[in-house]
Amino acid sequence: MVEKRLSHSPDAGALFDQYLVVLAQSGDRRAAERLARRWHPRLLRAARRYVADAAEAESLAQDCWLAMARGLSGLRDPAKFAPWAFGILRRRGADRIARIVTRRANINEGEQPEPALVASQEDSVAIAQAFATLPPDQRLAAHLHFVEGLTLREIAEASDVPLGTAKSRIFHARKKLIAELTANPEGDFQ
Repeated sequence: MVEKRLSHSPDAGALFDQYLVVLAQSGDRRAAERLARRWHPRLLRAARRYVADAAEAESLAQDCWLAMARGLSGLRDPAKFAPWAFGILRRRGADRIARIVTRRANINEGEQPEPALVASQEDSVAIAQAFATLPPDQRLAAHLHFVEGLTLREIAEASDVPLGTAKSRIFHARKKLIAELTANPEGDFQ
């Protein structure tokens, strides 16, 4: 009975992740692979907030895993894995955005930008388009909060900003998302 309750506890997943981190830090390759299997979908979803192309998002997530594999031994508190991982993604994503902007600045004016991923459901499209209207810092904070379920403190740590700044980003992102989604419920955004 206790085991059944533990498996459904919201903290059970976090405890299991901490356990995997400790094992991976001690050199357990299988634990590291299991941690990657558990976390890759979350990092990939967050990576899609930085880049429009699915292949580019996968590349960004893989880049993060390489950095995490090199730096995992330096993570002092396994409970901080989530903000640590998303912090790496934030830094790598910012680097990617800078490279993309530079690349686009060098492209001839006649070329079209890469199309965004097309979601299968209308609501998903509307939400994705509303997220796209957010500035990058608010977009990441909103993703970490609404999609990944991180706390404000974890978001602040992952973003390397004070707690008040994280709160402000979530507040403004929520306000803008509501405005975008209620202004045009069909999701016909420009």
